[in-house]
Amino acid sequence: MTCVRWLLVVLALVAAAASPSFAGDRFAIVISGASGGDEYAEKYDAWRTSFVAILEDKLGYPMDHVFVLAEKEDAGIGKATRDAVQRVFGDLRARLTKDDQLLVLLIGHGTSLDADEAKFNLVGPDLSANEWAELIKPLPGTLVFVNTAGGSFPFLRRLAGRGRVVLTATDSAAQQFETVFPQFFIKAFEDPAADTDKSGRVSMWEAFAYASEAVRHWYDQRGHLPTERPLLDDTGAGIGREAQNPGPDGAIARATYLDAGGTAAASGDAALEALLKQRADLEAQIAALKMKKDDLPPDQYDAELEKLLLDLARVSQQIRTKT
Repeated sequence: MTCVRWLLVVLALVAAAASPSFAGDRFAIVISGASGGDEYAEKYDAWRTSFVAILEDKLGYPMDHVFVLAEKEDAGIGKATRDAVQRVFGDLRARLTKDDQLLVLLIGHGTSLDADEAKFNLVGPDLSANEWAELIKPLPGTLVFVNTAGGSFPFLRRLAGRGRVVLTATDSAAQQFETVFPQFFIKAFEDPAADTDKSGRVSMWEAFAYASEAVRHWYDQRGHLPTERPLLDDTGAGIGREAQNPGPDGAIARATYLDAGGTAAASGDAALEALLKQRADLEAQIAALKMKKDDLPPDQYDAELEKLLLDLARVSQQIRTKT
């Protein structure tokens, strides 16, 4: 691009980033699996309870949009069995639309079978990464899948795909030790330091980067070599990248949030709702274009990206005048 065109793109990005993105309904599945002992059970219960509270109290998820499974049944909490997991996904298949977003968070133990297959430990028979991939395959909308367990790396390869942000606590099937990643991933949504762009919101990339740095620091403090290296994939390639290393992944995660963005979908203003939908469509087009970058001539890619960014800036400016 010429200097002028780069300036236009930068201005467009700044204008677009100043306004939060819009999504349809938001749903979440939070599962803490078989603990294998009281020490782990207490820790997993605390993490699960904390994150569900963040979803409902801070991020505004309706209670009937959050599905919780755990080792032990309780009020509003189902048992984390294979059948229960399949039932929840089956129910959501009938509820989700292409405009909705689903978050899946797994807390617990994992078992790697080989470099391409792993399981997340449930109560009773487990589900393999391949079986989890089959569960999410028919779901419309945007998927954010976070497996915080040891040996979670094969999930990245199995679950990666278009319209998905996939995080794993490890970058190798051999890393099956207990992980600290979930502790810091959950903390990212409570610690203002995770909001590095000072937007008042924490994107999935920011949560991933915050947790990754905290994991590294945790091991450094103890003088240990890290036994977990978190990865994120949002290109669908199933390769992923670490937060501190360069790579193509991250563009979609940087624009993916768990909160509603501070603008109510049901605003009662038809013109505003139309603009919000237009912005969501432009953001989706930008994400799709970035995924095709290597297949397009550079000039064509630059021109298409510039047009979309400028359109996004224009629509975002119109939205700001109405909110």
